[in-house]
Amino acid sequence: MARKVVITGLGATTPIGGDVPTLWENALKGVSGAATIEDSWVKEFDLPVTFAARAAVQPTEVLSRPETKRMDPSTQFAVVASREAWADSGLNKDEIDHNKLAVAFATGIGGVWTLLNAWDTLREKGPRRVLPMTVPMLMPNGPAAAVSLDLGAEAGAHTPVSACASGTEAMHVGLDLIRSGKADVVMVGGAEAAIHPMPMAAFASMHALSRRNDDPAKASRPYDIDRDGFVMGEGAGALVLEAEEHALARGARIYAELAGSSVTSDAHHITAPDPEGMGATRALKAAMYDGLIQPEDVVHVNAHATSTPVGDAPEYTALKNALGDQLDNVWVSATKSQMGHLLGASGAVESVLCALAVYHRTTPVTINLDNQDPAIPLKVVTGEPKPLPAEGTIVALNNSFGFGGHNAVVAIRSV
Repeated sequence: MARKVVITGLGATTPIGGDVPTLWENALKGVSGAATIEDSWVKEFDLPVTFAARAAVQPTEVLSRPETKRMDPSTQFAVVASREAWADSGLNKDEIDHNKLAVAFATGIGGVWTLLNAWDTLREKGPRRVLPMTVPMLMPNGPAAAVSLDLGAEAGAHTPVSACASGTEAMHVGLDLIRSGKADVVMVGGAEAAIHPMPMAAFASMHALSRRNDDPAKASRPYDIDRDGFVMGEGAGALVLEAEEHALARGARIYAELAGSSVTSDAHHITAPDPEGMGATRALKAAMYDGLIQPEDVVHVNAHATSTPVGDAPEYTALKNALGDQLDNVWVSATKSQMGHLLGASGAVESVLCALAVYHRTTPVTINLDNQDPAIPLKVVTGEPKPLPAEGTIVALNNSFGFGGHNAVVAIRSV
């Protein structure tokens, strides 16, 4: 029988909180992290979208100067979040078996700031001025490598790169590593730092970003009839996964069980989701099957819900396919309405929120839903947090879908 995997540590740095307690407090209040970008490059490049959801606490405020100079911002975010999760777990580096400690830390884009700054340096100042640390700073496995070095993790450092499904796929990898016996503890998560003029211009060019420049706080509008795109966010989320017997042996506080996970692919289109949601349906059903979960066990979903005109509806179809009539009893939170879209970090941060929702038996809220699309009749949490059943076992699902047709779902169960 496969080992049970539990969540014993949480860490996050996001647009609505630089740590988990602040993130959770603001997720319950419905705080928006979106604001106008004040950097000169917005005007320099005449960007059509002039706002984003920047991290509330920049990693340069937390890490030492020597650390920040040797890490891309995406890696900096990963280290900040993972250190919080490790401290929260109560694990001791001097007492753990490092041969049984692994890392699965994801990103969707990676070290874009390092890559593009180095290109500018090469063109303007020549090859001798390109920093020798450029490659280790720009490579997508930089966050996973830095976290593994920080912890002394010797059972593998994995880097899922599956666009906006990356952070949730890292959870899937970590679950498999512990179930298979290859690790007892895995630091999983996702990090992204892509609020840079080039990605901003590129996403705007494909009409993926909202253009509500006059009202950034209300720009991310999942399920609203007037939704017009997502808001770019940045940050990281991290979770400590642990074999249940390992956690119990040391008397750890357990937030929840990572009960099941799945990864599927649409094989439909490089950016558009399958309009029938079939790949997402298979991912949802497979995650529930993996965790021996029945539809009636599910009481909460933290939806992918990016606020794009074409993306929100297929997720509803998939949820209806997977949960049937039980969907009418499920509270759905679309937390990107508050934080924006953290791309490869989004699934990890939203898994942190799912774990807390199950642990505290209450939900984060969705903001900016003024006129719900009648084609998406979900039971969305608006206004105030909604209580989840106080007794019995409950399950929350976290969905993540990415460009390329990537689908990843995790099921988090109360303990």
